[in-house]
Amino acid sequence: MKNILKYAFFFVAAITTVSCDDYLDVQPVGRVIPETLTDYRSVLTRGYEAFPKHKSLTTLRGDEMILDQYSQDFAYFRDIYAWNDTNPDKITTSFQYDALYNTIFYANVIINDATGKLEASADKDQLIGEAYALRAYSYFDLLNLFAKPYNAATAGTDKGVPLALKVDLEQAYTPESVAKVYEQILADKEEAKRLLTKDTQTKGLNYRFSKAAIYALESRIFLYQKEWAKALEAANNALTYKNALVNLNTTPVLTTSYDGAESILALEDVFNNNLKGSGYVSLDLLDAFDQANDLRFGVYFQKMGGDFVFRKGGELAQKCSFRASELYLTKAEASAQLNDLTPAKTTLVTFIKNRYNATGFNQLSIEIDAMTQTELLEFIAQERQREFAAEGHRWFDLRRTTQKSIMHTVIDKDYTLIQNDPRYTLPFPQNARLNNPNL
Repeated sequence: MKNILKYAFFFVAAITTVSCDDYLDVQPVGRVIPETLTDYRSVLTRGYEAFPKHKSLTTLRGDEMILDQYSQDFAYFRDIYAWNDTNPDKITTSFQYDALYNTIFYANVIINDATGKLEASADKDQLIGEAYALRAYSYFDLLNLFAKPYNAATAGTDKGVPLALKVDLEQAYTPESVAKVYEQILADKEEAKRLLTKDTQTKGLNYRFSKAAIYALESRIFLYQKEWAKALEAANNALTYKNALVNLNTTPVLTTSYDGAESILALEDVFNNNLKGSGYVSLDLLDAFDQANDLRFGVYFQKMGGDFVFRKGGELAQKCSFRASELYLTKAEASAQLNDLTPAKTTLVTFIKNRYNATGFNQLSIEIDAMTQTELLEFIAQERQREFAAEGHRWFDLRRTTQKSIMHTVIDKDYTLIQNDPRYTLPFPQNARLNNPNL
């Protein structure tokens, strides 16, 4: 462990260029070598804190918002909004590749060191299970930012991201294939399932993984891999722990609150305040809503002059990574993909009853009952667009499905992301490439 401490800064700098020499400041004053369960819990807490706000930036690249050219942060976001990844302005905000590896490093300290040092206990199992889950989630997001969407036919040769599973200064951090990184994600996920002891986390601690959260992550992984039966099973498992939906007919509140009925994992600030104040709701997103009958419209958006702004995000109380509504929509999509239309429709009707007024619900129930498989899948995709507005899902959903064409306008100049554009996959950040020529 002392060697780990000695080389910690150099290891992280080599991978991420982030200065983390003080990563073990787990006491109010000074630096300690972790020895106890409490010490290691503090280290993992730092790992959770290091998890970045990259989901906000994906909202800029999709079809959910209009960037305001007069906003004070316009210069930091314009190149992301215009998909200018080749030669962005030096002040452009970078996607947090380095921060995700920073989180992985903290998880590795727990997995590699605490496993052999701490005495057996349920708390030890929970701690290490969380570390595996956090590492799996970090690699999952890295892949879905910086690698092609999962394709079973090409995953073995598609370039993924480097795997850093231990402290090794001699290791060449070369990207592995998408398939190999997914193998690691699935292995970590299984270890987390084996070790986690808490069904759910109490409010205030629900930034930590639980059994409900690992099954929610599992359902998202399998959804993205198009493993429909496995995604359905995982969603059902997660729903045994957490299945409450906020009924907007009786409780018209944001469903993303960390202390809300739907919260499963409240780790991420998925739409940060700087970005929230830098733009407006796009016409594409506004037009996706039945503004008269969809109760989410008045809850999620607010009229400001001639435009609408987002109410979601911008405050700590709205940290949100997984919530129950995702499980219902995953369950519906997986069932529909399996052509099991009756349970897909039943799940969908259960969900929309909590999102539409009586008029909208009654009409949609009739329409859903008559839908074909293709129509049902299209409607589920639209529900995901509406439900998860400004939560970081939309970009990833577009990547894994249609990769539609999108046009953004910046200072009266139009920029187009064509259908199936290679820019649906981000390049590794320039600073990462400079520090690691293997990328």
